[in-house]
Amino acid sequence: MQMLVVDHESRDDAVVVKVAGDIDSSTVDELTPHLTAALKLAEAHPARLVVLDLQPVTFFGSAALNAVLDCHEKGKEGGTAVRLAADQDHVLRPIQVTELDRVLEIYPTVSDALHRKPGQ
Repeated sequence: MQMLVVDHESRDDAVVVKVAGDIDSSTVDELTPHLTAALKLAEAHPARLVVLDLQPVTFFGSAALNAVLDCHEKGKEGGTAVRLAADQDHVLRPIQVTELDRVLEIYPTVSDALHRKPGQ
């Protein structure tokens, strides 16, 4: 199991949360405060956008799915878009199997998530 490292920062174009390592039931409590903080920062950010950089994630379990979906729903309620940057199968597959790819905005890179319009 790889340790989870999470950081978030407010940039000019969005609030970005970078996640590295395994996200499972034993580590998700390290992720959720960063997601909450990012949503709070985004409330005052002109772009009203949070990007979750999941590229360095090595395991994406059901706890991760729930945390990401919760962040998405809280963002939507507050008028903030939440986008995911991920292209690795071990992250995308659980999202696809649960059909959350119909709900979540997923882009292959952080740059794409920052600059593409939804549906592109």
